[in-house]
Amino acid sequence: MRDILSDINQWREENEQPIALATVVQTWGSAPRKVGAKMAMMAGGEITGSVSGGCVEGAVFETGTEVLETDQPQLLHFGVADETAWDVGLACGGTIEVFVERLDAPSFELMKSIIEADQAGDSVTIIRGPEDKLGRKMTIGRDGQTVGSLGENLDTLALAAAKASTHPRRVQLTDEIEVFVDTIRPSPTLIMVGGVHIAVALTSMAKLLGYKTIVVDPRRAFGSEARFPHVDSLIQAWPDKAFAQIELTPETAVAMLTHDPKIDDPALKAVLNSPAFYIGALGSSKTQTKRRERLQEMGFRDEVIGRIHGPIGLDINAGTPEEIALSVMAEIVKAQRRG
Repeated sequence: MRDILSDINQWREENEQPIALATVVQTWGSAPRKVGAKMAMMAGGEITGSVSGGCVEGAVFETGTEVLETDQPQLLHFGVADETAWDVGLACGGTIEVFVERLDAPSFELMKSIIEADQAGDSVTIIRGPEDKLGRKMTIGRDGQTVGSLGENLDTLALAAAKASTHPRRVQLTDEIEVFVDTIRPSPTLIMVGGVHIAVALTSMAKLLGYKTIVVDPRRAFGSEARFPHVDSLIQAWPDKAFAQIELTPETAVAMLTHDPKIDDPALKAVLNSPAFYIGALGSSKTQTKRRERLQEMGFRDEVIGRIHGPIGLDINAGTPEEIALSVMAEIVKAQRRG
């Protein structure tokens, strides 16, 4: 929703035409777009977003026009096993299912406020079941605010499905009701411990990919504003004090970059039992072995220590600080996408 939010908002401000919303609810094989990808459209021909990278947009637009006329949502299936596959251009070996519905204004407004506040939330929509129930929607902000209802005592089940979801997914709510849980997560955050040269390049790469960036370093020569004018937050403090100021969430990645146990070890102590989705530490295999031994002496179990990606980064034979930063960022994205 983030990528089409501004266009939808502009459409709603400029005219009162109804808007259709198409969402990828499942993919198989080499489908070009991820679950949760969206395309919005109006009957006049306006389109924003994509559900297939171009393969099935025409067919989805035609369905969207029909949905706007009938106000009846539709679940579409496209794939190489379907006789419509070649007609719509999905001949790359992928299969997708797309749910097309009329944009629900109250739900959109709540989702918009959640995104703009960079918070978490969920929207639960009935995508399979009795025709009169298709498209019923319940949108939930993590602060407890709720809009809409699935009806017939389904809301409790919907809330449980939303709470259990960390990414967009389909859920069989009852024997006859299937829903799509569309999750909105806050922007990911990358915390770099150590204002070294790698961190300078890594900060730029992370921001390019939509990450909030934080650099922690008590050493003024390294953790200086002159070195990091582009960072979102610069904390010139020792890790124990720095991490007391930082909320660690499932959207947090942490990279230890100093090579100095006096800085890296207290930082690891602060984050190893956190919900951070990625923890990496710079250093050779020999350095990692010594680090593991120190953490064991601190009382950390092997499975917890095993969360550390070390040596940090994907093995691309990186040599320069910029190449090492690239390998680290690639590993972080890989960890994030794998959930």
